[in-house]
Amino acid sequence: MNQDTPLYAVGDIHGHADLLDRALALIEADGGRAAEVVFLGDLADRGPDTRGVIQRLIDGVDAGRPWHVLKGNHDRMFSRFVRSAEIHDARILSGVDWLHPRLGGPETLASYGVASSAQTPPESIAEAARAAVPAAHLDFLDSRPLWVARGALLFVHAGIAPGVALEAQTEDDLIWIRDPFLNHARPHPWLVVHGHSAVEVPEHRGNRVNLDGGAGYGRMLHPAVFEGRDAWLLTETGRKPLRP
Repeated sequence: MNQDTPLYAVGDIHGHADLLDRALALIEADGGRAAEVVFLGDLADRGPDTRGVIQRLIDGVDAGRPWHVLKGNHDRMFSRFVRSAEIHDARILSGVDWLHPRLGGPETLASYGVASSAQTPPESIAEAARAAVPAAHLDFLDSRPLWVARGALLFVHAGIAPGVALEAQTEDDLIWIRDPFLNHARPHPWLVVHGHSAVEVPEHRGNRVNLDGGAGYGRMLHPAVFEGRDAWLLTETGRKPLRP
């Protein structure tokens, strides 16, 4: 594609199908139905309709829309729990697990009609989830790419380990990394567009753009458009420049 062809991106959706619908409408108003869109992962958890979010994205991909849906850490936790009842991840430092309301697993399960409680063994909840969650949803999450590179832009869920070749990056870093990436002020080979680390509103830090505006915490989902390294947020009144 041409370096300046508009490329759209959507940050962490976290189970908010209504916010996803708004973001898609703003993208279509700016770039039409053929707009190429990168979804930065974390489709699941915290919001009320993870099932609806995943189905909308599956439907769009199946219909041939030029959509790239990346894998986020919450997407992997959801799939791992349903498939094997795993509730812990080595990168979670807070001491909570996926079934804790703070991480939002119970809301995801509820969107599929699966009840969960602290008194119910995880294995029993996972068994009920395997009967309720469509295999196509799990297969979709498991098969998501970890990054998309387009010219001067690299799209990834959490970030990259600075100074490490893209092919040598680990999945854990690409979907979980925080401080080593967030605190790195020097240029990367690309402008890195990411989510994962919620901020009040999307921000441009010169070497990276964080599009996680905190939809998982009751804030807005902000779609953006990139032309080369230039970036704008999309609003009902048009494009709003996003600059360092």
